[in-house]
Amino acid sequence: MIRQAASMASNDFASFEFDPHRLEKYLKGVLPDLAGPMGLQRIGGGQSNPTFFVEFPDRCLVLRKKPAGDILPSAHAVDREYRVLTALARTGVPVPTALLYEEDPRITGTPFYVMERVEGRVFHDCSLPGVPAEQRRAMYFAMADTLGALHRVAPSDVGLADYGRPGNYFSRQIARWSRQYAENRTRDIPSIERVIDWLPVNIPQGEETAISHGDFRLGNLMFHPEEPRIVAVLDWELSTLGHPLADAAYSCLPWHTLPSWYGGIMSLDHAALGLPSEAEYRARYNAASGRSVGVATAHVVFALFRFAIILEGVAARARSGAAASDNAHEVGALATLIADRAAELAETGL
Repeated sequence: MIRQAASMASNDFASFEFDPHRLEKYLKGVLPDLAGPMGLQRIGGGQSNPTFFVEFPDRCLVLRKKPAGDILPSAHAVDREYRVLTALARTGVPVPTALLYEEDPRITGTPFYVMERVEGRVFHDCSLPGVPAEQRRAMYFAMADTLGALHRVAPSDVGLADYGRPGNYFSRQIARWSRQYAENRTRDIPSIERVIDWLPVNIPQGEETAISHGDFRLGNLMFHPEEPRIVAVLDWELSTLGHPLADAAYSCLPWHTLPSWYGGIMSLDHAALGLPSEAEYRARYNAASGRSVGVATAHVVFALFRFAIILEGVAARARSGAAASDNAHEVGALATLIADRAAELAETGL
């Protein structure tokens, strides 16, 4: 699909939680080349940071803001998103051009940043429906190349040496997610218990630190409208300094999740669809990132483990009434299936 915004007249603003006229006046003051009436459209898709298309007759922008209400101080840090986009603009990693960051809450109610809008295609079904079969392999390889390019960027070279905590990444993450499961558990999931015991003694040794996207998956990539190349990596909300193989393993999850599990490709005929094998994808990432040793079984088990606990947390909050959801049973069932896949992979290997 191509992300597009329908034009909206500047008087269609009654449904917004902030005053769009104030935003329009502000933007025209800081970006003097803007002219004409402003259109505004909220983008769906479940982003936790509210995101809007901001459209002028000859310029299209995107605004991302911190949500309103009580949130953790470190959560929804749009200033960090702006910082990493600005830093990566000087590299070969394709990111939208960030234009400004505004911390004054009087404009939209919370801090926000503005970036240029990029036109292209975003796919949430990893089988890439509607794409010619001969392009699908190239699109997955573009994904591997882009992730490799990101991990080749030295944080200190782009002013991001202090963007996160270096070292002991997997140990800290395994402890964090194990603790979250224990503290929020409303039921026992035996496969998660097995993986919690298995991971600490099976994660490969060796410390590395790279700029980590934190949610690097096909659905957060924008492809050229017609060509099999990536024009922008989106949604940097979870970015930090981390182990590069955590990102790489997470990007491998389509091969370990079924089509009914958020559009995975496990069980599909990859050759017939023009999709690469997981081994081919991992080899391409290794070449792009300059690695001789890449993703191991434990890295993918960790990625599945983390994903399962996130989903179980969503289900647990829904069961307790703390989250507005009527599908706690479905989400909880999916958390169990993904945890079972993690435990199975721990036993069989990649």
